[in-house]
Amino acid sequence: MSEKLLMKGNEAIATAAIKAGCRCFFGYPITPQTELAAFMSRELPKIGGTFLQAESEIAAINMVLGAGASGVRVLTSSSSPGISLKTEGISYIAGSDVPAVIVNVQRGGPGLGGIQPSQADYWQATKATGHGDFHLIVIAPSTVQEMVDLTILAFDLADEYRMPVMILADGMLGQMMEPVSIDENYQPKQFDNSWALTGHKNERKHNVINSLYLTPQDLEKTINDRFAKYDIINSKEQRCEEYLVDDADIIIVSYGASSRVSRSAVNSARAQGIKVGMIRPITLWPFPVDAIEKYIDSAKEFLCVEMSKGQMVDDVRLTVNGRKPVSFFGRTGGIIPTPKEVLEQIKTIDGRLK
Repeated sequence: MSEKLLMKGNEAIATAAIKAGCRCFFGYPITPQTELAAFMSRELPKIGGTFLQAESEIAAINMVLGAGASGVRVLTSSSSPGISLKTEGISYIAGSDVPAVIVNVQRGGPGLGGIQPSQADYWQATKATGHGDFHLIVIAPSTVQEMVDLTILAFDLADEYRMPVMILADGMLGQMMEPVSIDENYQPKQFDNSWALTGHKNERKHNVINSLYLTPQDLEKTINDRFAKYDIINSKEQRCEEYLVDDADIIIVSYGASSRVSRSAVNSARAQGIKVGMIRPITLWPFPVDAIEKYIDSAKEFLCVEMSKGQMVDDVRLTVNGRKPVSFFGRTGGIIPTPKEVLEQIKTIDGRLK
């Protein structure tokens, strides 16, 4: 590993993307992710890559489809309103089975909202990132080091499963600076790209990248085949961190920036003798159902902490399925919950359980 470097979250993603073999970036500036695009505009041309600031988010995501269809590792980034504009193109990418990595550094909404951190795009990322029957893998870092590690993972998963992968961060993680290590000896994994549009030179049957199926039976078969792949992903790619959960009466479920606050509250509660732990989803899709399932019998209550009015809590409740109470605490509008606020929620639940 190299020596640690102090790096901003947005630039950490860009650095890791280049390290992972990304050679094309298409995007459009929007706060609070613009540093990512600015970094790529400066560094990609130095290594023979292509940076293009498109005329709009819609143009950018369709450029991603074109580059990804050629087998090139490609990245785009935006923030909440920009991702909304990209959703049609994301659906085209998913429907064409093309790998790509999409970064959403979330800001408050709806509408233009504000430029402060938010986690209110969870539903969009995991449930409805465009029209039609499809999923994309959604990964949620909680540190700048994870911005590096999970970006590299995102490119590998996109290529392995031939599908879009979203890194769902937020304005706090994008703007904060922390020391990170990047393996100088890392080499990007190689995947079969015989499907890609690379030119056949009359030496093989030409490839077709397409999301249009005029015969409904053909479209249904394609979707069913794709969902069989999703079943494999759901069984193999669930990721989370379990923190002090083995003896916990109360288990917090929190991701991204909120999990940093929740971890501090857990430590304070433990110091006061309250048995509380945390499950931190790293993949939001596939959601880490298996990890929560392990503690259904031992836990007395679950508490979901988010920077929203409550979105991931739906998946926690679906997993728990009424077997134990599930509470929610969140701040919205760009306000980050404080450890003190989360600790008060823990104490309230603990008092109710006694």
